[in-house]
Amino acid sequence: MVLKAVKMRIYPNSAQRNQLWQTFGCVRFVWNQMLNMQIERRKNNPEAKFVNAFGMNNLLKQLKVEYPWLKQAESTALQSANRNLTDAFQRFFKGQNKFPRFKSRKYSQSYNSKYVNGNIKVLDCHHIKLPKLGIIYFRAGRLPMGKIKNVTVRLNVAGQYYITVLVESENQTLPKTSKYIGGDLGLKS
Repeated sequence: MVLKAVKMRIYPNSAQRNQLWQTFGCVRFVWNQMLNMQIERRKNNPEAKFVNAFGMNNLLKQLKVEYPWLKQAESTALQSANRNLTDAFQRFFKGQNKFPRFKSRKYSQSYNSKYVNGNIKVLDCHHIKLPKLGIIYFRAGRLPMGKIKNVTVRLNVAGQYYITVLVESENQTLPKTSKYIGGDLGLKS
């Protein structure tokens, strides 16, 4: 099995754009709250261990009670923010990256949505169904073929919305022929 990603431009209507902005804001809020919690926890008790993604997902339930508007965002997007924060801390501890920073609204916005119980479906060659958004028109050169794993929804600085669909498909190798190809680069050495 091979994982392949297909990037497609989507064209949401005004209600879907509002939902996307709300989800972007909720994901950014959860990232910043969990990062602040990790920093304060370390300040209060330097011996305290790092809270992993599973622990942060348990804390997410309390955060939804404290801030009820978080329930309007897609739940797997909030969980993926915790998973991404855990990955950022692990890379920091290994010395690969700098310390995780708070997210700002100024830069491009994105969130990941995980495939659970058929919540993401490619309906036809120009429509996809996403959780909390419904059916969205997309334009792409090729369709994602295979089992959908997750979707990343992104807004770039030009105001264009894109999704990247990660699919698991079988390794499609071309049949072997006994023919050869030669290429001349035109170099002298």
